[in-house]
Amino acid sequence: QVHLVESGGGLVQARGSLRLSCAASGGTFTNYAMGWFRQAPGKEREFVAAISWSGGSSVYADSVKGRFTISRDNAKNTVYLQMNSLKPEDTAVYYCAADRAVWVSERRYDYDYWGQGTQVTVSS
Repeated sequence: QVHLVESGGGLVQARGSLRLSCAASGGTFTNYAMGWFRQAPGKEREFVAAISWSGGSSVYADSVKGRFTISRDNAKNTVYLQMNSLKPEDTAVYYCAADRAVWVSERRYDYDYWGQGTQVTVSS
């Protein structure tokens, strides 16, 4: 059982930056690809970014490409999401998730474990 705890959310003005962190415990971190998803009020949970177990491969949603960067520190069992040039439409609850797989997936149903989420609000 993997336990994930997100942190780093908050209120930021448009064009600002935030860095989200997700700390994992209870499993072997390098057994998992990691992903970030987000859910805005009244919308489906959507893929944001994902990274392979080694950090050597990553994928991004088109809406965040060039603005967000996913990374991981396997020594600290932590995955990060650096968010720059934030827009009001980035406002959502952000979730990290763990997928016991070698490849990187954009599909939420491939992920085995989820955190509780952290709120990100971008004001215009």
